[in-house]
Amino acid sequence: MAVEAEDIEALIREEFPQARITITDLAGDGRHFAAEVIDESFRGMNRVQQQRAVYAALKGSMDGPAGALHALALTTKAPD
Repeated sequence: MAVEAEDIEALIREEFPQARITITDLAGDGRHFAAEVIDESFRGMNRVQQQRAVYAALKGSMDGPAGALHALALTTKAPD
């Protein structure tokens, strides 16, 4: 089942309402995306902690073969 970029952004925005979020469909198939999430709440976190927080916001969308989202290249950081 394909996912829309807007759906991914909405899930992330629920947890990070002030974030700058950019979602790109990498293959045009609704299953392979890149996301950049820039949020102040990431300040002081290492990259693994930041990415875990974003994956948690996706609420199981990437859980195993039944997940709607197959691949997500994720870039996270605090604002400059």
